[in-house]
Amino acid sequence: MTTPVVSIAYHSGFGHTAVLAEAVREGAARAGATVHLVKVDEITEEQWELLDASDAIVFGSPTYMGTASGAFHAFAEASSKRWFTRAWADKLAAGFTNSASKSGDKLHTLQFFSVLAAQHGMHWVSLNLMPGWNASTASENDLNRLGFFLGAAAQSNNDQGPEGVHKADIATAEHLGARVAEQAKIFVAGRAV
Repeated sequence: MTTPVVSIAYHSGFGHTAVLAEAVREGAARAGATVHLVKVDEITEEQWELLDASDAIVFGSPTYMGTASGAFHAFAEASSKRWFTRAWADKLAAGFTNSASKSGDKLHTLQFFSVLAAQHGMHWVSLNLMPGWNASTASENDLNRLGFFLGAAAQSNNDQGPEGVHKADIATAEHLGARVAEQAKIFVAGRAV
């Protein structure tokens, strides 16, 4: 069986989203994928080609002012060169984000990622986790503690650095990485047939 290649294209303003990117990487690698981290604000031509050669691309950005960061938006606009050639068509896509508030309008960032993926003709992979922390018997340590379905969403206090990223949010990001890798295995095997 061919090992799927998963690339994580992300921006991290203060380090919180980088912690999540590493968690997605860990989950995907543990599930058997070859994984590459690409910082979109430092992207090279070789890394663009790496994204082109990937089976799945996971988008990640903090949520600033209700959407992905400016650096991520610049990357998204630059990806139009790939859009013209359909270089990312039929790849898998997924996303993750972080903000200081419990909601913080993170859903809009995940929707932005899914629309970007749709523009490229990619197939969106959802989180596929039931919401946690929504009953009296639940805990803030539940996976998907913020109750998002479209992708992994994290909340980090604005007076803490990367060390303050919640362990449940890290575990949720690991779950997303593993899910993307597992779905990529299915896609790669299907293409081989």
